[in-house]
Amino acid sequence: MTVIVAGHTGLVGSAIYELLTSRNEKVVGINSKVVDLLDRKATFEFINDHKPSVVIDAAAIVGGIGANNSFPVDFLSKNLQIQNNLMDASHEANVERFVFLGSSCIYPRACPQPIKEEYLLTGPLEATNSAYAIAKIAGIELIKSYRKQFNRRWISLMPTNMYGPRDNFDLNTSHVLPALINRFVTAKRTGAANVTLWGTGAPKREFLHSRDLASAVLLATEKYDSDLHLNIGTGEDLTIMELAQLIGTSAGYRGQTLWDSTKPDGTPRKVMDVSRLKAMGWSPTISLEDGIKETIQWFEANYN
Repeated sequence: MTVIVAGHTGLVGSAIYELLTSRNEKVVGINSKVVDLLDRKATFEFINDHKPSVVIDAAAIVGGIGANNSFPVDFLSKNLQIQNNLMDASHEANVERFVFLGSSCIYPRACPQPIKEEYLLTGPLEATNSAYAIAKIAGIELIKSYRKQFNRRWISLMPTNMYGPRDNFDLNTSHVLPALINRFVTAKRTGAANVTLWGTGAPKREFLHSRDLASAVLLATEKYDSDLHLNIGTGEDLTIMELAQLIGTSAGYRGQTLWDSTKPDGTPRKVMDVSRLKAMGWSPTISLEDGIKETIQWFEANYN
């Protein structure tokens, strides 16, 4: 059996790729150097040449609040093209299992907590990342449509906020956790007296280590078969202020943390209901504190 992992050098894709490799599966990775997934013809040729049994789509244009606000066309148009090209090519190649990875940002801004899968499309999206969310919602609908029209055993998985080694730590495009790691490690290195962060620190978020996600993805690939997308997360959250304190302490930073309340907070709270996933026998194994320490070590070893 051949498994293709699209986005195999990114945060999520690399963890999935490594876990499959450790299980002695035949794995083929895709990144931009292997094939441009925005190129429809090249994508079709690549999938057809390898004739995989499984395609796991972990490829996407991603970023934090600032990037989503600044480049909504990129986040909507390019993500639509990537996922459409992969799904259409996989259909033509008669791929048995396609796993589409989305994001918890698909849910309404004022969603009841914890967020159940059924809450999709029950209210307005968070404005700061609505373009990206719409692309992922379209991916869910395309998976459902392939199941309905062609009886494909394809599935959609919606991970919570991810982190881990090989994350994107660029302050202009990264998500909150890697951005905080960059800020606090840099502040420690430079001896900065204070670090100023966006917002109030009050919003609550849930975080999952990329290796825990990988194990959940492979379990779902083997056992899950429904047109209802499946939440993947820990089911536990904390405030951004608490997260900043944990990262600052783990990084050894001893200065002051300030908050710029003129900057947006984003969605007030976002924690997933993962009861369906846990009923399948899965649970996370990496604590947030341990995962952050590991990720800080990786950042310090790989970034100047």
